[in-house]
Amino acid sequence: MKKHQTELIRNKIVDRTRIAQVLAAHRLHNHKIVFTNGCFDILHFGHAYYLGGAKDEGDVLVVGLNADASVRRLKGPTRPINETYHRAYLLASLQAVDYVVVFDEDTPLELIKTIQPDVLVKGADYTIEQVVGAQEVQAAGGRVALIPFVPGQSTSSIIKKAQDGQG
Repeated sequence: MKKHQTELIRNKIVDRTRIAQVLAAHRLHNHKIVFTNGCFDILHFGHAYYLGGAKDEGDVLVVGLNADASVRRLKGPTRPINETYHRAYLLASLQAVDYVVVFDEDTPLELIKTIQPDVLVKGADYTIEQVVGAQEVQAAGGRVALIPFVPGQSTSSIIKKAQDGQG
């Protein structure tokens, strides 16, 4: 029986317990697990480009998504613009993204410890020393990859343009 696209997309949004089980199965097939994280508040071209680059680093891309309360603590009381489930669904609908896992903490460190990725990806605005979880991933034999951002593409810049009447 053919599955509907909405069901396939929803099935890519998993919790921590499920992601550990799913990734164990991928590891049996020697799949390289890639992890990245973010708020992904207003999904835009820069996000899609970044996530495509992250997927190129391995076989399975897991995206850690900050929950609403976490985004508010990081970005301020007016954020996020879009609620957690909507952001998760949009990410899961992207071809490059295999799984989305929501986390409530300010950093994804505990999630990274659960996932134990082969490759940890962040934007090139970080140095490897600044990437949360880099030491843990490298100590386990994995590596950190820094992906360049597309200039001028950020949720904050999109919001600012809209507020300035340039959107």
